Amino acid sequence: MKKYLTTSVVVGLMFLMLMLGIGAGTLISRDSIFDQLSKFKDVLALTQKFYVDTTNTQKLTEAAINGLLSQLDPHSIYLPAQQTKQDAERFQGSYQGVGLEIVAFNDTIMVSEPMGGGPASKLGILSNDRIVRINDSSAIGLTTTQASQRLRGPKGTKVSVTINRPGEKEAMVFEITRDNIALNSVDVSLLLADNVGYVNVNKFSATTHGEISTALRKLRSQGMERLLLDLRGNPGGYLQQAEEVADIFIDGGTSDYPKKIVYTKARTPDLEESYLATTGDEFERIPLIILVNNGSASASEIVSGAIQDWDRGLIVGETSFGKGLVQHQWGLSDGSSLRLTIAKYYTPSGRLIQRPYDGKDRQQYREEAFQRDEKEGDNLDHTRDANTDSLRPKFHTAAGRIVYGGGGITPDYIVKPLEITESTKDMLRRDLFYPFITSYLDAEGPKIRSNYVSGYQKFVSEFEISDGTLKDFRSFVEKKGIKATDDVFHKDEMYLKTRLKAYTARGIWGEEGWFSTMVAVDTQLRKALTLFPEAQKIAGLEMTQKTKKVN
Repeated sequence: MKKYLTTSVVVGLMFLMLMLGIGAGTLISRDSIFDQLSKFKDVLALTQKFYVDTTNTQKLTEAAINGLLSQLDPHSIYLPAQQTKQDAERFQGSYQGVGLEIVAFNDTIMVSEPMGGGPASKLGILSNDRIVRINDSSAIGLTTTQASQRLRGPKGTKVSVTINRPGEKEAMVFEITRDNIALNSVDVSLLLADNVGYVNVNKFSATTHGEISTALRKLRSQGMERLLLDLRGNPGGYLQQAEEVADIFIDGGTSDYPKKIVYTKARTPDLEESYLATTGDEFERIPLIILVNNGSASASEIVSGAIQDWDRGLIVGETSFGKGLVQHQWGLSDGSSLRLTIAKYYTPSGRLIQRPYDGKDRQQYREEAFQRDEKEGDNLDHTRDANTDSLRPKFHTAAGRIVYGGGGITPDYIVKPLEITESTKDMLRRDLFYPFITSYLDAEGPKIRSNYVSGYQKFVSEFEISDGTLKDFRSFVEKKGIKATDDVFHKDEMYLKTRLKAYTARGIWGEEGWFSTMVAVDTQLRKALTLFPEAQKIAGLEMTQKTKKVN
């Protein structure tokens, strides 16, 4: 074990020396790195020459790198070339292709959703269409990854897609011209009851600030008076984007007392940064509530932490993940990359959000964020934080409320998601709703489209999943090995029907249909909608109107 760790440290320092541009003389004088690099070279060469079986030097080197990083924090990682490419697309916000979300199902490539405004959507390709050929080759039996690779290509090039559509006798051939496809970080923006705008953000990519700004202006034109920003499950992304999003809602303060959004501390002072809010955005006084949960991390915690520290709005939901470390990514010669923690970030009050990780393996560290035993209720004075861990450092918001560092962002109102049975959780884990609704839409989709041509709003308010459909779903999951007792379907009936309805809505109207339908069983969102009077009070905003009862 000691040899392995020494090898890991050596190869990692070798990469850091090259990437950071640190002179060899400096390294040798400080840590005798040259001797360690020489030792690693000898071990690798001897292994390759004399080991009893054939060795793969690339795998050995990558194992050594991962060994080094396992001795650091849980967020310093090595990314192979393919993962580096995928992450770059995900966070840069676009790729070139046809604009289809697809999934392999029963050896068939299904269209789960055409991306609005994309080339495939403009040609009339619909959700639930089956792709049977791509160009001159059969698509039957392809994996999702294989089909995606065939559909993607340079902007301006063409790809032929043959589709079978339920209800149509003949196959349809579409000639799609590839284009730039936006990978949106805003899943949906829509107006809820009582002129509450709702914006759901799935990550902080290079385009997030612009997307949110566009969404807010659209909602304001529709009559938005208050805002619910949903960061649940948002794992983070670019720190600067988080700062710019927070700045939408926080004014710049005064010249004598400027408002800080976030700042970083590093071992190297040149890597330290501080971000200040600016005055002038049109949404600096809109009543605001932010939803977070255990999966909200990093950039999500920067935004929610700044809003909480300045008493700008309410944080509602469950305690966030607890990631307060900043990574920088360096590309390596073979297309792989090293993502290394270079700093820690702090909220305006001085809180370090990072959870302790020393003495824990990475799996244990991650699981802890989802195993908290939180009690629901008002937490404006944050006594629940203190009761959870009395050793966490204490800080104060601008208004003097006590908040705690070292364990994520604990909400001002703790609200748990709807409780469902283990059997229903199993249905979710195995994604059994999607294939059932796929077959359901084959039969009912054309009629639903015809009955609700005006849009998803009428569908959400009027349509109900019948008892017969729920019975069919029960038979379906039982065939898949789920133990579906009478008690399960009685206790979870509303949730099951709502989720089936939401999948139906997504299949026809996309994410707006999905989110609008799921409001009925979203306990965290529904509680948040009743808390705007408190959000306005804590932010020092005048009441514009009473919050009506949520139906």
